[in-house]
Amino acid sequence: MKLNRIFTKGLVFDNPVFVQMLGMCPVLAVTNSAMNGLGMGLATTAVLLGSNTVISLIKNFIPSKIRIPSFIVVIATFVTMVGMLMRAYVPTLFAALGIFIPLIVVNCLILARAESFASKSSTIGSIVDGAGMGLGFTAALVVLGVVREWLGAGTIFGQAVMWSSFEPARFMTMPPGAFLALGLLLALFNKITSKDLNEL
Repeated sequence: MKLNRIFTKGLVFDNPVFVQMLGMCPVLAVTNSAMNGLGMGLATTAVLLGSNTVISLIKNFIPSKIRIPSFIVVIATFVTMVGMLMRAYVPTLFAALGIFIPLIVVNCLILARAESFASKSSTIGSIVDGAGMGLGFTAALVVLGVVREWLGAGTIFGQAVMWSSFEPARFMTMPPGAFLALGLLLALFNKITSKDLNEL
């Protein structure tokens, strides 16, 4: 498969959130603001890139009986590194994301890409796959975060974007708002992509 096709599959046509619906726990939990969505998405992308690269390099040396535990050890190593870097350089964001940073270890998106792609593909292809899936995940979280923050607080990335008399729908930054916004965005995404696919 061509590298550009691998990349666009993760970014659009096999988007982890809007198509595969993977990693829904952080998607719904941390996207009450655009910044939280961006931070979580980039952290997940970094782990995806690192784990895909290493797993593709060592796949031939891992016995099949310990394949999954080995993948989890690699993933946990990168999650620990990302967590330490975030704690050191962006402590406010790290605190806002809380338990969801260490829980990247068990994010089904990361393990799915390790098992279904990195363990069977070249290193370059695995890096491109990690980048596409990671950026697709990040884009989905940012879009969801922007919608929820805009409607729920009248801001985007903490900056006021609505008129002074705007009455925000506070529930949009709460769990019910996450489900509502995700459902509407899923419908919109499927409408747009199905139209594009029919035109191909």
